[in-house]
Amino acid sequence: MKRRIMVVDDSRITELQIQGLLADTDFEVVAHCENGEEAIARYSEVRPDIVTMDIIMPGIDGLETAQVLLNEHPDAKILMISSLAYDDTIEEASIIGTKGFLCKPLSQDGLVEALEQVLHNG
Repeated sequence: MKRRIMVVDDSRITELQIQGLLADTDFEVVAHCENGEEAIARYSEVRPDIVTMDIIMPGIDGLETAQVLLNEHPDAKILMISSLAYDDTIEEASIIGTKGFLCKPLSQDGLVEALEQVLHNG
């Protein structure tokens, strides 16, 4: 059975890229949310195995969204995906309780490896 991924990213291109990279893997994108508010509202309905979370989005950003999701769903497994790979951002994501951080641009091997780590270490 494939693992269910919820992509939270305001870029439709990133969502399609993640879908494409996961096409022949044990993971599938089951939901795409364009902002944090939508992700918070849909998490309970979607019940994903893993959430991939962009940081820079309209409305509340990915770090704040991750904090809210983890407060409401402590078992949520969140992988931050961003082009903002600053040490303080990565550290803040870790302190919040996210399970990993992946830098853009994405590769299939890197994405699958990060998702596997989140799944098995989270």
